[in-house]
Amino acid sequence: MSDVQPRIAEVTERLIERSKPTRSAYLARIAAAGQAGPNRSQLACGNLAHGFAACSPQDKAALSGNQLANIGIITSYNDMLSAHQPFEVFPALIKQAAHDAGGVAQVAGGVPAMCDGVTQGLAGMELSLFSRDVIAMSAAIGLSHNMFDAAVYLGVCDKIIPGLLIAALSFGHLPAVFIPAGPMTTGMPNDEKAKIRQLFAEGKIGREELLEAESKSYHGPGTCTFYGTANSNQMLMEIMGLHLPGASFVNPNTPLRDALTKVATQRALQITALGDNYTPVGEVIDEKAIVNGVVGLHATGGSTNHTLHLVAMAAAAGIKLTWDDISDLSDAVPLLARVYPNGLADVNHFHAAGGMGYLIGQLVDAGLAHEDVRTVWGTGLAGYKQEPKLDGQGGVHWQPISDKSADENVLRPATNPFQDNGGLKMLTGNIGRSVIKISAVKPKHRVVEAPAIIFHDQDDLLIAFKEGKLNRDFIAVVRFQGPSANGMPELHKLTPTLSILQQRGLKVAMVTDGRMSGASGKVPAAIHMTPEAKKGGAIAKIREGDIIRLDADAGTVEVLVDAAEFAARDNVEADLSGNDFGMGRELFATFRAMADSADNGASSLYGA
Repeated sequence: MSDVQPRIAEVTERLIERSKPTRSAYLARIAAAGQAGPNRSQLACGNLAHGFAACSPQDKAALSGNQLANIGIITSYNDMLSAHQPFEVFPALIKQAAHDAGGVAQVAGGVPAMCDGVTQGLAGMELSLFSRDVIAMSAAIGLSHNMFDAAVYLGVCDKIIPGLLIAALSFGHLPAVFIPAGPMTTGMPNDEKAKIRQLFAEGKIGREELLEAESKSYHGPGTCTFYGTANSNQMLMEIMGLHLPGASFVNPNTPLRDALTKVATQRALQITALGDNYTPVGEVIDEKAIVNGVVGLHATGGSTNHTLHLVAMAAAAGIKLTWDDISDLSDAVPLLARVYPNGLADVNHFHAAGGMGYLIGQLVDAGLAHEDVRTVWGTGLAGYKQEPKLDGQGGVHWQPISDKSADENVLRPATNPFQDNGGLKMLTGNIGRSVIKISAVKPKHRVVEAPAIIFHDQDDLLIAFKEGKLNRDFIAVVRFQGPSANGMPELHKLTPTLSILQQRGLKVAMVTDGRMSGASGKVPAAIHMTPEAKKGGAIAKIREGDIIRLDADAGTVEVLVDAAEFAARDNVEADLSGNDFGMGRELFATFRAMADSADNGASSLYGA
């Protein structure tokens, strides 16, 4: 692995070695699946007739044999959510592009797409993480008809892309091209929106002013423009070779967006087993591609949620990624982008500054990413050092990206990074293991030693703030928020409150077995604590007033209590019956019971 720096090579080599048994078994399975089908001409006449009953005579003729490729479309379209509303028109574009290229496309199935921005702080958020597993299963049902030679996946946001990729890897013998919808255009600047939220939390403005500001921020079709999980997803799909080059952050409902969708369809047809460029997704996503994804996450200051999702996605390909791998790569990869909440810019500014083409070029040229990988584009990763442009005839051509950033306040070269590490760290100590994002946390706030204040519900923290009980140094311990307790909801609505206290000069932090979000910001938070409280984790031994030391620089989080005394304590239990019903939560009891630990991806698919 002479093409990458020694630390990158070291992590990759141990990942390959650790994964050999499971990866070999996975590759054998998808090879067998590839040999078995699809063979539409060998289907019983009744089976095949059901599969194309609603098609045009032209498509029925094409699907009667195995000569022409059929693309299965898996879509997360709904018109309530801005990120997924643009997908309404994509199936028609894809079908026409497939016909023009001599193939067929059918909508194989739809998957749910929920928005954490809508459910944040509400009961519906307790379904959010497990929606990833539902999405994977829903996509698998669509593909199980065995009518398809390749699949294209229409998805953007938080759990949708991870769920779709897990499904794609379950059908790893099929080529897979991911087609994004793009971000909405820039609205109210993110720092102004954050100020409005804080003023509302302090009671200085009312709901009318807050709603006006939020509506100016989230104002049209496309994904939110801050660099949360949704946009981290798009970065991952491109750097892992599942997008077309430069496709991630082109705005929806533009000629270039539509043209890229058509080219993506054509590319899916070109890489099926019926041609000479067969590219099964299970071979595209290998250990090097996973490492590239982690590297991209660190280089851009991406979402903490991917310390869960990347582990789960890798497992679907038989690859055993660990938090230690993620942490060690963070130490080796510099931060090259400043996008809100790690800066003032949004993803449109990132794209304009050079975007993914510039970022990938810097990482490859600096030996921080593996160039020798397979991609749906048919090149190594160096083929992504370019950007798409309209060719004047409705098509697309690609041109080399500039070797200079258009705005070094947003995107920098590897020789002049914003900081020398990626800003995601693992914390260990007598409470357990957790994750912290420090790319937006100022150095002076990265070490906090203060008494614990215990909460078993995020709303209790907000009530305590409104009652004036939090005007002191403290570390909030928000527990019984893990996967098996209540589905591991994001606790992002606590961010404005904790930020206010920090701005008042107080030393504040949070320790939780729940999540924060892709928008984790300037308050230090040890999240994803494992083992979780519900499963006997030491976080359930913490008592009100215990001194906790969170040291993000050293990578530790400790309760400063005599070891023997701490070990002898009984774990506190909580009444979780309120999590069992309402907003569909009763339907997810099995998911909670089967959920694995956070460091294993918090998945319910393979058992705890």
